[in-house]
Amino acid sequence: MFALVAGRFAQADSRARAQKYLLGLLSGVERKNSWSLAELAGESSPDGMQRLLNFYRWDAEAVRDDVRGYVLAHLDDPSGVFVGDETGFIKKGTKSAGVQRQYTGTSGKIDNCQVGVFLTYVSRHGRALIDRELYLPQKSWCADRDRCREAGIGDEVEFATKPELARRMLARLLEAGVTVGWFTADELYGDNPALRDWLAEQAVNYVLAVSCDYQVTTPTGPARADVLAGRAPARGWQRLSAGRGSKGHRLYDWLLIDPGPGERHQLLVRRSISDPTDLAYYVCHTAGPVPLAELVRVAGSRWAVKETFQFAKNETGLDHYQVRKYIAWYRHITLAMLAAAFLAVTAHAERIRTPPPPHPAPEKGAPEPILTG
Repeated sequence: MFALVAGRFAQADSRARAQKYLLGLLSGVERKNSWSLAELAGESSPDGMQRLLNFYRWDAEAVRDDVRGYVLAHLDDPSGVFVGDETGFIKKGTKSAGVQRQYTGTSGKIDNCQVGVFLTYVSRHGRALIDRELYLPQKSWCADRDRCREAGIGDEVEFATKPELARRMLARLLEAGVTVGWFTADELYGDNPALRDWLAEQAVNYVLAVSCDYQVTTPTGPARADVLAGRAPARGWQRLSAGRGSKGHRLYDWLLIDPGPGERHQLLVRRSISDPTDLAYYVCHTAGPVPLAELVRVAGSRWAVKETFQFAKNETGLDHYQVRKYIAWYRHITLAMLAAAFLAVTAHAERIRTPPPPHPAPEKGAPEPILTG
């Protein structure tokens, strides 16, 4: 795996340092910061690891492209889904690029943190992070160019919303000649008309979560998503699995609303089995007719991303860095993504080599375990 990126490090010292850094990220060390990685490499100080992240000349964007190519070469599948989502990195102080008090799902509250927007590839072979962008708040960062320069953020870096950052990552995929069969994301991205329009222009099929007040175009005029769902007949709902979880299939009731002729968007509604008042809404855009079960599968792919974030944080130190500079954030995150991709690819290869035993048949009259919504 390292041979794929070794050429990105022109200096012998930086190349050797990068390999040690990756080995440290793959090690069993609990905290994978510069101090612990240096100690693991037999060094008395973290200076060398810090130089790798802050000063050595190497292109993290090129390594990112290598990560993407590596993942798609080994985990690609015709049914694969690209998922956009963000995660928070809790930090102390005010110097780290992009840090401010803001909401993050990592802690479930407003915290002093950085927020990274990521693109994840999910397929039946595995899942891995393939691209990343650091979100820079407008008022506290992009409007304060002196603060940006202190954190190593160039004057050319301008404010971009999280949906815009997701669009940039998808654009890089398309420019690289990658076929994007499906894209999904949560309401933050689905409620953004510019992103939806761009995806349609690029002929990218999508299933995007939207808010309950999303306006659906109908022959009689716009209607709210929750109003249309409330008008649907009971026979329109179907019980389907959105994928297998740790406790069995994630079963929900699903409703697909086709607004009518000439409208390329459909409304998908998910209803909890245990609490019928708990509804979620998705806008779907496809080049041609797609079965309901396929739309449900794509919508369910988004849940795998939270586990992917947690895996990368726990196993390859995605959030263990101790850097403040803009470029250093990208460099650490990219190397952590590469290490996590190696583990995902290795796990897939092991599954091929040693297939798991088949699930035992349930006893007569015993239903398969399910996780209901």
